[in-house]
Amino acid sequence: MSAWVLPDHIADVLPSEARHIEELRRELLDTARGYGFELVMPPLLEHLESLLTGTGEALDLQTFKLVDQLSGRMMGLRADTTPQVARIDAHLLNRDGVARLCYCGPVLHTWPGRPHATREPLQFGAEIYGHAGLEADLEALLLALDCLKATQVRDLTVDMADARIVRSLLAGVPVDAEVLARVHAALAAKDASELAALTKAFPTASREGLLALVSLYGDSKVLAEAAKVLPSTAPMREALANLQWLAGHLEGAKVSFDLADLSGYAYYSGARFAIYTPGASDSLVRGGRYDEVGAVFGRNRPAVGFSLDIKELVAVAVRPPLRPAIRAPWLDSGTGASELRAAIAALRGKGETVVCALPGHDSEVDEFHCDRQLVHDTGRWVVKAI
Repeated sequence: MSAWVLPDHIADVLPSEARHIEELRRELLDTARGYGFELVMPPLLEHLESLLTGTGEALDLQTFKLVDQLSGRMMGLRADTTPQVARIDAHLLNRDGVARLCYCGPVLHTWPGRPHATREPLQFGAEIYGHAGLEADLEALLLALDCLKATQVRDLTVDMADARIVRSLLAGVPVDAEVLARVHAALAAKDASELAALTKAFPTASREGLLALVSLYGDSKVLAEAAKVLPSTAPMREALANLQWLAGHLEGAKVSFDLADLSGYAYYSGARFAIYTPGASDSLVRGGRYDEVGAVFGRNRPAVGFSLDIKELVAVAVRPPLRPAIRAPWLDSGTGASELRAAIAALRGKGETVVCALPGHDSEVDEFHCDRQLVHDTGRWVVKAI
């Protein structure tokens, strides 16, 4: 095999796309900072027990593992950043009040999440620790929407669910992990026949409730229908009321519901959301409440947040026009060389991009859209339109 061939679902990012990704990264971080979020930078790898504690089997299977040559301990390359941020909140910051934290960095997956997806997403996320109320859920949702709007993504739909709905239907039902995984898969696929076969021995209320979830997706009418057909337990009533409250505060946003949605990480504990736009193969953003994520680090604080992959976002975000640049000649010595270097330095100091044409390469591809040039005119270097 040729040395330049990369592993499956791993790819280089070439200049034009890399520039767009970097512009999106800056927009996202600036938007989060506008809400008061502080940037953290967790390491790419950690001891495996820290990285995976409490996250569930799905994340374990997605994590690359290796042996630390210094200590001999098992280490992992992060597949998701939220457990790391929970560790930072619990042990390094250890604040009594609210902590708003954001991050942006690569994660690695052993398998692509879906066909044609990368195994090296560039994950951006924002998380709120220390507030159990719906106000934090709403802030995370509004920030996620504003992040997408800041990157020129339009026609957004927020799809909502709550992890407590399925959990309350399964509460007290004796079921092993394998059957539970198949129940979750049948719910995700809306496979009523498979679900009926799997739940035939379940208590009547649980079985009927799970089967009802298969059709409980759509607009706001779903919540009213769910209140009629699902068991009226306290967790169920609270979950439906929370979804109603959150949806009511998303003014101008398209909102839908899929009460059987269980996709994402196993640590979600309450209301959860996904944001879609036409042209994307799957959701752009996933987030929600995960109050138990810090428990394994000895500090069980309320937590809510979201994440997205900038490499997926770049495919649907409006590409901004190239920022105009200035082409300059190359002078190593001779008349005007020092003045040219001073003029170039002054222009770059003002934020301009100045591309020096190396000798013999004046006609090469203009990656930076040079619409002006630096020319020597009447004894000085001046910028003129091309």
